Amino acid sequence: MMDILDKTKRYLWAFVEIGFAGILAIMLIYLILGPNSGVFVQSVADNVMKFANAVPTPSLIGLALLLALIYLIMQRLPPRRR
Repeated sequence: MMDILDKTKRYLWAFVEIGFAGILAIMLIYLILGPNSGVFVQSVADNVMKFANAVPTPSLIGLALLLALIYLIMQRLPPRRR
């Protein structure tokens, strides 16, 4: 049962990474082509910018500090053996 959960978790994480890479690629296309990039690319870029503008600055600072703390803790832990 744990093998199934582990495999499902890996597949879901891969899906999230592919989606994030897709959004980054669309934003890069928007930055390169600008207004000539097409309706879909512009709508994705508008949604990303609306989301980024809606997040308050203290939340971004808190998230950055939390991620830095997690990174430092993960560096100190010994590697897991499989």
